[in-house]
Amino acid sequence: MKPVERLSRIWHTVHWLRPAQIWGQVTFRLPRPRVHVAPAPPLAARSGAWNCCPREPSMVGPTRFRFLGHERDIAESGRIEWDRADWPRLWRYHLHYFDDLAADGAAGRREWHTSLLQRWLDDQPPGPGTAWEPYPVSLRIVNWVKWSLGPGDAGAVPCPAGLRQAIDDSLAAHARWLMPRLETHLLGNHLWANAKALVFAGVYFSGREAAAWRSRGLGLVRRELTEQVLADGGHFELSAMYHSIVLEDLLDLIQMADRFPGALPEPDVCQWRAAAERMGDWLSVMSHPDGEIALLNDAALGQAPAPAALADYGARLGLRPARAPRQPVHWLRDTGYGRVTVGPWVAILDAAEIGPSYLPAHGHADALTFELSLEGERLVVDSGTGTYEDGPERWHQRSTAAHNTVQIDGRDSSEVWKSFRVARRARPGAVEVQETASGCRVSGSHDGYARAGVSRHRRTWSFHERELHIEDELVGHGCHDVAWRLYLHPEVEVERCGPAEFVILRRGCRVARFSGDPHLDFQIVPSRYHPHFGSSEPAMMLAGRATLAMPVSIVARLVAERD
Repeated sequence: MKPVERLSRIWHTVHWLRPAQIWGQVTFRLPRPRVHVAPAPPLAARSGAWNCCPREPSMVGPTRFRFLGHERDIAESGRIEWDRADWPRLWRYHLHYFDDLAADGAAGRREWHTSLLQRWLDDQPPGPGTAWEPYPVSLRIVNWVKWSLGPGDAGAVPCPAGLRQAIDDSLAAHARWLMPRLETHLLGNHLWANAKALVFAGVYFSGREAAAWRSRGLGLVRRELTEQVLADGGHFELSAMYHSIVLEDLLDLIQMADRFPGALPEPDVCQWRAAAERMGDWLSVMSHPDGEIALLNDAALGQAPAPAALADYGARLGLRPARAPRQPVHWLRDTGYGRVTVGPWVAILDAAEIGPSYLPAHGHADALTFELSLEGERLVVDSGTGTYEDGPERWHQRSTAAHNTVQIDGRDSSEVWKSFRVARRARPGAVEVQETASGCRVSGSHDGYARAGVSRHRRTWSFHERELHIEDELVGHGCHDVAWRLYLHPEVEVERCGPAEFVILRRGCRVARFSGDPHLDFQIVPSRYHPHFGSSEPAMMLAGRATLAMPVSIVARLVAERD
């Protein structure tokens, strides 16, 4: 990258930051006093055991873990290695979360857990390293509290008295460590996790010190809930995965109010319940008929509880069921996503911003992309998110070329760079929705290619009983390289029938015929699908490309054939 281009990207990234983030970047790097080591405050009175939200176990042996699609034994060298530099940073983060303490079947792994906790306490005093970064500290506080309260139907976890006291003393040290290290330089889901952890610690313990943690955490939760959960119920980072994580956090806070009666203000708990119900409604819109989330922006399956698990958790806490969308078009105006249900089609459409202006870290350059299910099974998919590690694979997964939309002159609609950076961003236009006697039309636009001489890309999806037409209007001047892509689920087989026609087979019985625009030279191209972190499945893609004079209109069509 040329120095001038790099400086431009840095400027267009930094100038969106809030002053608090810039100040946080400075203060976060300043030295802080060491944690005052002292016995934990007294435990607060509690009622009942913790009732976990279902989660897949990650511990497959006494020292063996499976995270992000990769299994490792942290003692394979003969000693526990907690922070190996050649392991991905996110994998090491997961190691220090201790999620397995609250996972399915945790009672049967109690012996593993007590041994692991003792070794961690011996090896990881407060200080530098992955274990004591604020985000792992925050998640570990929550998981240790849940374990101490007794996961699922296990009741109180039997634990040697000395270890029990050591865990509580360490939990207090965690909260003391976290208080001056809140991630105000990042904000978003990181600061939210910090806030939740302080509430957990402040409620689990009693006394003046615990009250300070609880007060600080509650103040942040109140502020961030208003900021991060939008009016339509969606989380402002515009990822169904992070939305699900924050929804589980809210449900956990509601359960803490049940486990510790009177410890949390009733107005807050009422607000959490209302927000959680709105978030459940949003999640039902952003889920496919197969019951799993759409993979728009940074999203992967298995990193958060599935929608059905969250719905069951909410029901056990007394929340109303999610309101499933009933109209042909359900548009989420605050987040910029929508769901269309017409005939055999269920589509999830993206006409959203890339993310919050000051926090687009989990956004992709995917303006006007979409996912599509046919008769209950995914047909057109987002190519997914398989890694956060900085490098060509991560850069590609965030690029426009990895999504079901139009790319101009090989550029990205928003300038994504590095693992979590965005410089210039596409600005979406107003969305128009029109229901017709036979279906509906949804139209959105963006200006992400204005710097390339294409002032506006407008896409219109027209749904009929068994047909879907996709029209892309490109307004500009001169000639430009235009690329049009459609990523297919790995189980979709593609058979070519003509220059611009293909028969798409779905599990042998679901069939749709695709007709590409004659302006473009369409090919069947091998691609990759990343539904989980660490996964990469072979799949196929329909790709059309040509150099076209502006303005131009491109139309593609999918027709669902009857059995």
